[in-house]
Amino acid sequence: MFRLGMTGSIGTGKSTTAAMFRAHGVPVHDADAAVREVYAGEAVDPVGKAFPGVISDGKVDRKLLAAQLKAAPERFAELERIVHPLVHAVEQRAIAAAARAGSRLILLDIPLLFETRAERRCDAVLVTVVAPEEQKRRVLARPGMDEALFHAILARQMPMAEKCRHAHAIIDTGSGFEAARHEVAALLRALAAVAT
Repeated sequence: MFRLGMTGSIGTGKSTTAAMFRAHGVPVHDADAAVREVYAGEAVDPVGKAFPGVISDGKVDRKLLAAQLKAAPERFAELERIVHPLVHAVEQRAIAAAARAGSRLILLDIPLLFETRAERRCDAVLVTVVAPEEQKRRVLARPGMDEALFHAILARQMPMAEKCRHAHAIIDTGSGFEAARHEVAALLRALAAVAT
């Protein structure tokens, strides 16, 4: 099973690119969806004990948790020690299910791939990119987003240029969806020779 890790800064088109892989029949593991899954399951008790008051309706309330982390950002590492192993377990189950289904390739969509050293679990890494002005336009168009929050998110992410230096492949989503689809198809043709 060939594990293609995908990452990119906020607003660079990761979700759109993942959908293009799905359209080619490639199974996609979405790390953000895995976080939502564990926040409604295995993470509830340990996160609730470490961060009292963040559990609502039997789930980790991300807004309540974010408020605590904003007041004490040094506790991000504590949260990550709890959540990352649980999310990794969900990823392993997704890889196993894809292998049982006969897939030779899986796309691991992991926004903080380099920041969490998840690239060590991948056979190759794809980075999505877009021009900074287009990135900012896309992100600020999102509901509830403002410039301060945008910059706070960027501060926690590896700079786009540095991600590109570590990438095996880069897809620029700023040239339009059709161009990106062609890039995805070309990458899949190249991977067909090596994915086992």
